[in-house]
Amino acid sequence: MKILVVGSGGREHALCWKLAQNPKVEHILCAPGNGGTAEIGENVEVRDDDIPALVSLARQRDVDLVVAGPEMPLVLGLENALRQEGIPCFGPNAYSANLEGSKAFSKNVMADAGVPTAPFRVFDEFDSAVAFVKEKGAPIVVKADGLAAGKGVVVAQTEEEAIEALEDMMVKLSFGAAGERVVIEEALKGEEASFLAFCDGTNYALLPSSQDHKAAYEGDTGPNTGGMGAYSPAPILPKEKYAETAELCIKPILRHLAAKGEPFKGVLYAGLMYTENGPSVLEYNVRFGDPECQPLLMRLETDLLEIMFACIDGKLDQLDVVSTPQTACGVVIAAEGYPGSYPKGMEITGLADADAMEGVKVFQAGTKLENGKTVTSGGRVLCVTALGDDLAAAQKKAYEAVDKVHFDKSYYRRDIADKGLKRLK
Repeated sequence: MKILVVGSGGREHALCWKLAQNPKVEHILCAPGNGGTAEIGENVEVRDDDIPALVSLARQRDVDLVVAGPEMPLVLGLENALRQEGIPCFGPNAYSANLEGSKAFSKNVMADAGVPTAPFRVFDEFDSAVAFVKEKGAPIVVKADGLAAGKGVVVAQTEEEAIEALEDMMVKLSFGAAGERVVIEEALKGEEASFLAFCDGTNYALLPSSQDHKAAYEGDTGPNTGGMGAYSPAPILPKEKYAETAELCIKPILRHLAAKGEPFKGVLYAGLMYTENGPSVLEYNVRFGDPECQPLLMRLETDLLEIMFACIDGKLDQLDVVSTPQTACGVVIAAEGYPGSYPKGMEITGLADADAMEGVKVFQAGTKLENGKTVTSGGRVLCVTALGDDLAAAQKKAYEAVDKVHFDKSYYRRDIADKGLKRLK
């Protein structure tokens, strides 16, 4: 069986690594891939947002399954285009992918489906948006409607900051067309958790809870990033609360989209905020998170390829999706300067030493192979992920593995999973 994995991050390396464990998988293509995926399969220089080229590649190489890693190809209709060619794709169609592709669409679906979320208003006109901010005051959240590479959300602490964000998005068009429409919503206070489920349009199979660390520096300080580390499970969302939480934020969305004739198939990711009034949905993603994917796939015991085909074929209820009771912790090592500008081309050493540790896997993201060496090519470079019998053991092992890896001008947070450990005390 041939599989095409679309994307180039640590998530895609983890997907390739997990899919390669199935003996039926003969060859994995990754477009465009990275240094880690090149060691598992074959990287192909096709951008993840070039839908015609991806479909052409899948057709020419007789691919049996396409797996979309990031959200962009799904929002652009990769699943729809592949379905027309009779090629299975793991991931939702373009309509359902708007849950992530459009903040306004997502919030309206939540309202219609009865999912708890922060009160909001949608604006297409700058002056009206400014008037609303002045009426409501701060803190307040301003979101670009479209995809903005994770940077289109501003939690404004003052009215001035909120209006500045509106000018950036709606007037200066800093995020292009993504900011022509904005969502303004009440700022929620609390602790976040990630809750993901495999979905086949009707049925769902829950993955364990996890928690991402968005801020660049220790203590959740500094600018927001794509994620500096994650661990699973997250004590804030214990196993005994999974079913109840799914009734709140997974089941209503599947029911709503099915009723629209647009059944959701793939991974549905609910970003939750635990407030004093209980959990509230901040956002939905329509794919695995990065870096949540790495700890979750380290824990997943059921064959991933079987799960994906069960989702596509509407047979997820016939499969028992199981994860190890062990805990997983992943620490991202980034290049200095990330999420701003950063250097590239530094040689990475110690990868084999870290990978040789029991229960450890180094997932590569911003890397490439150059003259037989692995060098940095991005901001988030590695996600060093470890399994342990409990959170303390997983965290300890992850940082021991981090110590074995080196590249110049690197940095990482030293407090990944500390919030979870505090809750367990």
